[in-house]
Amino acid sequence: MTRTTLTLDDDVAAKLKDLCGRTGESFKEAVNRVLRDGLNIKRLQRPEVPFVVKARALGLRPGVQIDNIAELLEQLDGPGHA
Repeated sequence: MTRTTLTLDDDVAAKLKDLCGRTGESFKEAVNRVLRDGLNIKRLQRPEVPFVVKARALGLRPGVQIDNIAELLEQLDGPGHA
């Protein structure tokens, strides 16, 4: 076991003291459990395989030009689109 000095922000200390009151744990037990839980969550949330987006060509309809937005809307939605 390692003994160390830990400086806590007031809000964190208050939450830990409240936790001790609800669980009956000592302050030391609560700090260790909360730290252990937090460290384990980070490890569990890390994806083992990175998410990869597979790109694919969507293509355009034949004859559709994307240079002029008004013309494109007219071609796709018909004349008088609103």
